[in-house]
Amino acid sequence: MNSAKTSIIAGIVLMAVGGLLLLDLLNVVESAAYVPALIFAAAGVVFLSVFSRSRENWWAAIPGSVFLGLAAVITATQLTEGRFGAAYLFLFMAAGFAAVYLREQANWWALIPCGVMFTLAIIVALPQGLPGMTVPAVLFLGLAATFGLLSLVPVKADGHTARMKWPLIPAAVLGVMGVIFGLQATALLISGDFAVPAVMILAGIALLVYAYYARHDRQHKAPGHLGPPYSG
Repeated sequence: MNSAKTSIIAGIVLMAVGGLLLLDLLNVVESAAYVPALIFAAAGVVFLSVFSRSRENWWAAIPGSVFLGLAAVITATQLTEGRFGAAYLFLFMAAGFAAVYLREQANWWALIPCGVMFTLAIIVALPQGLPGMTVPAVLFLGLAATFGLLSLVPVKADGHTARMKWPLIPAAVLGVMGVIFGLQATALLISGDFAVPAVMILAGIALLVYAYYARHDRQHKAPGHLGPPYSG
């Protein structure tokens, strides 16, 4: 980072801290409550400035989003008495991993923690008093959606671009478990004893479907393969 950007960031931080101290002297706000948030925000801005300099600095989006998320949590805790505070941290972290993928699409793995963080943000923001199986249902459905979307992402491999199919397996298994927990949460499932065998059967079907399509693709891409013989 060049000296000009460092001076700008340091100047903004000093002005903000000075303003908070002045408001504290005037009994307008308690500056001690917001100084940590300001420090975390300044650290996050520093990492984001590093992130913006070069494509090779994609890693800086992760600590930058964490520091900004911590600043948001502290600020939200002061303004809303702690409600939904942790959700902001997970949302910022999800945005950080999304930025890692958008900066360098070879980092497709970043979409997995991005989806996990976004799912956790939803879980934290859920209202109180929901049925006990609601949280597991949201968790598994969110993870299933994450792997399902991952299967739609084009990935470069062996000189060509293709979509990955292995994420469909965890997406199917997690989706089935999420639906089962959702049914249990709404009292539509008679007994939870059927959950394990149902998941095993559906997971086996998903594996067979995946194996069929994988074999079909290999045969289609094999040299000299001209398709099925003509009959008629």
